[in-house]
Amino acid sequence: MATAEIFAGNCGFNTKVEATMDGKICKLHITSECSAIQKLGAELTEVNPYQEISFRRAMPTIHAAGHKFCTHAACPVPVGIIKAMEIEAKLALPTDVVIKLSKTKSE
Repeated sequence: MATAEIFAGNCGFNTKVEATMDGKICKLHITSECSAIQKLGAELTEVNPYQEISFRRAMPTIHAAGHKFCTHAACPVPVGIIKAMEIEAKLALPTDVVIKLSKTKSE
């Protein structure tokens, strides 16, 4: 099982993603403090990893669910779900993804 723990930032919500392969399908268990992500998790319970890793074939199901349920375009949860799924499907190594944000004073 691969796990992603996602702290989304200013909203203060935490989400946990557990991904488990079952044959060629990746089962997802998503728990979150965010009501929008709770709805996403209730609908998004399994995916085919090979259909999720590229925009070239079609819109990945995970991104489509993010578009449907997330109210904030910069929500990092859909990407965190994809990363957990990739690791469980052996399509990526378990390496942390980091976005550091800052603002400097203008003079």
